[in-house]
Amino acid sequence: MFSTLGYYICIPFAWLLRIFYELTGSYGMALILFTLIVKLVLLPFQLKSKKSMLRMNKFQPKMREIQEKYANNQQKMNEELQLLYAQEGINPMSGCLWSLLPFPIIIALYSIIRQPLSRFMLLSAEAVEKVRGIATGLGYVMEQTNGRASFYEEIQLAKFINDHFASFSDIGGVLRVDYNFLGLDLTVVPQTIWKTVFSGGWASFGLVLIPIISAALSFFQSKVSMAGNGQKSDDAAARSTRSMMLMMPLMSLWIGFTLPAALGVYWIANSVFQIVQDVILNKFFSERMEREETEKERKKREERVAKMLAAREQQRQLQEQAANRGRSGKPQTAKKQDKKPEKKGTSTSEAGRIGDRPYARGRSYDPEHYGE
Repeated sequence: MFSTLGYYICIPFAWLLRIFYELTGSYGMALILFTLIVKLVLLPFQLKSKKSMLRMNKFQPKMREIQEKYANNQQKMNEELQLLYAQEGINPMSGCLWSLLPFPIIIALYSIIRQPLSRFMLLSAEAVEKVRGIATGLGYVMEQTNGRASFYEEIQLAKFINDHFASFSDIGGVLRVDYNFLGLDLTVVPQTIWKTVFSGGWASFGLVLIPIISAALSFFQSKVSMAGNGQKSDDAAARSTRSMMLMMPLMSLWIGFTLPAALGVYWIANSVFQIVQDVILNKFFSERMEREETEKERKKREERVAKMLAAREQQRQLQEQAANRGRSGKPQTAKKQDKKPEKKGTSTSEAGRIGDRPYARGRSYDPEHYGE
């Protein structure tokens, strides 16, 4: 199920990458243009996220004041922070979701790069098997590198098709893909050739340089983003941002070394476009927030605040009613008084006091027993 779902997720990305490859004839340029279009598609969502983040950081002093004032009352602190968010139109979680968007994209892109026959060319399983059979008949032998024989088999087949394209032209959908970009083979995993970094020339040195450049640009992009957010305090948000500044470069370094170099090219392009975007948006929204807000925006905020206050008042009234019922609604349980049972033997009938006592007569009673 997950493989089928992943296939359909990859289709639009593969279609876009394929269009750019057919236009440019360069796999590297296709990756760069692909990154640019993805950034433009996500721009409307990131605009809202960036605006909310900048607005939230603008009111960091007020937030710290509330946190210090109600440090011993967590519930009151949360209520006041929510009221501040509503008054200023802040969504503290708005920046979290969009910061994670590059990861599903890079997963889909990795699948397209690793499986060029079934993901990039969109060949069926029968067509892939047919390609494998033709290639084997032409002398194709699957290479094995650090146990990655079957894992990157489709890349090897794609390279073989590129060298013997005439033999595969009858299979519909087969493309002639050249993975070379600036003298580098973008299908190579840099960690497999790092030992030849100084002896292999540019073909090896350039591949090892890709993840290093990727990590450096990722760190610089985090610096630009943090500078725009203005988070210089020691609050939780600032600490989280500083952790992200270290995590993202390390992650990009790991991705660049352990996965095909094509992903490193994508990450470099993504960091460059993100830096340009952050610089422009920081300047745009900073100037915009300095202007006086429109009446429509103020009215929306006032409505949000009024709804929140009304809900809070209703909650308070419900709590008071519940407390009043608890004080006066329970019936008082009467204390049980211990009553001693009355002794039934304290009084007797008239017959018991004088003369014969009929109540004491048993079966052997004889009135003449003591007779003379």
